[in-house]
Formats: sequence, structure tokens, C-alpha cells
Amino acid sequence: MVTADVMQLVEQGKMLPLMEEFYTIQGEGYHKGTAAYFIRVGGCDVGCHWCDVKESWNAETHPPTAIENIIENANTYSDTIVITGGEPLTWDMGPLTTGLKDKKLQTHIETSGAYTLTGIWDWICLSPKKNKLPVPEIYPLAHELKVIVYNRHDFVFAEEQAQKVSEDCILYLQPEWSVREKMVPLIVDYVMQHPKWKVSLQTHKYLNIP
Repeated sequence: MVTADVMQLVEQGKMLPLMEEFYTIQGEGYHKGTAAYFIRVGGCDVGCHWCDVKESWNAETHPPTAIENIIENANTYSDTIVITGGEPLTWDMGPLTTGLKDKKLQTHIETSGAYTLTGIWDWICLSPKKNKLPVPEIYPLAHELKVIVYNRHDFVFAEEQAQKVSEDCILYLQPEWSVREKMVPLIVDYVMQHPKWKVSLQTHKYLNIP
């Protein structure tokens, strides 16, 4: 049972429902192949039916953890820290990222953009979802737009989302893992016809690493 005092600290971003933290190779998007320390925060109500970390959705199953401990662990392993979820913007990312920046660490976030952006970020990967669209103010701040392609209509959705980000934003199409054999050829053809897009693959799954 989480006490009211602990819940207050969670609401302030001084504690976070930590699902897992691990040092690995970034497998997706612009920074693929880069060693990075991942912090996976619990809590998400976006509800993608194909989500491969559904165990992250219920924040109550993940223990509130003091951000000082998270920061110290991260600082031990890498200069590049990736905050993911779940949906990390469910919580106030300000205190955590301030602490990470105090250690001179690079802060990256992977987010659906469904909630107001908090925190200090060197890199924002925006991965919008149809059933809970990003808040408008995050689009011009995104460094990369990563659209997951599960079916053909996702190409239409991707173009709609690409119209909202800045001209400097890097555009990625990534096959949903369970339908990759079907969708990869479609994505390859689409990118060849629309070269503003790039292909992103979940290379960490091919490498059999976290």
C-alpha cells in the first residue's frame, strides 16, 4: 500500500514508478547502435493493442523509486539516458531530468506525446498513436517522428502526423514487430516512393538484447 506521502512525492516527480532500468544498445530510430541506459517508467493509458510492454501500463504494480537512486544508477553506466515507458509524460519529468543534466548526461525521451511535455531534453522521439493523439505543442519540439506501421492505413496516419512536425524533424516508419514480415516490404516500397521517410527497425530484437 502506497502512503499518501509517497504519492505526493510521485505527483511532484521526486519519486517515479520504476518498472526497470538497464544498459543496452539503442535499437530504434536515429540513435540506433548507440550504447544507452534505459529507464522504463510504469503508467500508460494510451492502450495500443500491439504494445509489447503491456506490463508497464499499471503504475501501481511498479514501486515508487526515489529519483536520486535512479540518477545514480544511470550515471554509473552511460552518458546517454533514454526515458521510456509506459508513457513517461504521465509524470513530471522535471526533477529527474534536472538531476540527470546536473551529472552532464544526455537526456532522451520516447513518448506518444499524449501529455504535456515536462523535463529537459536533448532528444525527443515522438511516436504518436491514433487512439490518444499528441498534444499540439509537442510537434514542433520533436527531433524524430517514429510512426509504427501495423496496417496500410498507418501510412495515411504517418503523413498526417508528418505535416505537424518541424522541417528538421527526422521521419521514420517502423513495422510493428508481430507483422514485420508483412509490413516491411510495404514500408520499403513506401520509403522508396516517399524518400523524406526513413526505415526504422527494432534492431535490438534481431540482436536478441533488451
